[in-house]
Amino acid sequence: MKNKFLKLWYTYREKVIPSIHHTGTYTLYLYHDREGRFDYERYKKLQISGNQKKLHMVWALEENVRYLAEWIRKNVGSPRFGLCHGTRRGVEQSWFRDALNCDVIGTEISDTATNFPHTIRWDFHEIKEEWRSACDFVYSNAFDHTYDPKKCITAWMACLKPQGVCIIEHSSSRGYGATTAIDPFGVNAELLPWLILKWSEGRFAVTTVLDAPQHRPGRHISFFIIRHTPLP
Repeated sequence: MKNKFLKLWYTYREKVIPSIHHTGTYTLYLYHDREGRFDYERYKKLQISGNQKKLHMVWALEENVRYLAEWIRKNVGSPRFGLCHGTRRGVEQSWFRDALNCDVIGTEISDTATNFPHTIRWDFHEIKEEWRSACDFVYSNAFDHTYDPKKCITAWMACLKPQGVCIIEHSSSRGYGATTAIDPFGVNAELLPWLILKWSEGRFAVTTVLDAPQHRPGRHISFFIIRHTPLP
């Protein structure tokens, strides 16, 4: 009876209470409870469910990761430690580890995280104290999974060394309006640098945009390089 009631409630809520917030610059799925408050447990449950359904799939492309690794080597130096957020099966950190010969770990909110090497179960909106100012680079192709993009990018940037870089992989399929309960954040590529500068209040900014050497069919992939400002 309880499950039937909840199903009816969620159906009603989706029809009566708008779940997608349109700002004019980006769209964001709102995980609200019946009082209109953020329901973190709902966000977490949906992300875990989405992860488990796509566990056999890998979004990252090895050629692109090796391209980024070479870019990091040339522009940052020889890294010692990197983070990859929202890695599902953990292939990204394995490729970065191999290409850069350094310690790289991945985070994944699902309980499946511990099934894969160099992966910990973690919500990427939060910061481990040992990560603060400790990372040479942070990489993610899962920024579209954030429930709060400002909080998320601020946390990632707090983990970087002064000369470190945050790399956000953006696909043209994740533009404005491409928002669901599983992929809550949608923004067009041309507006992302402006939003990041606005959220950071000048503390960090997109300094470089790279075109991926390899794209998915019908989807253009770009890499946004974010650094602290002023540059050291």
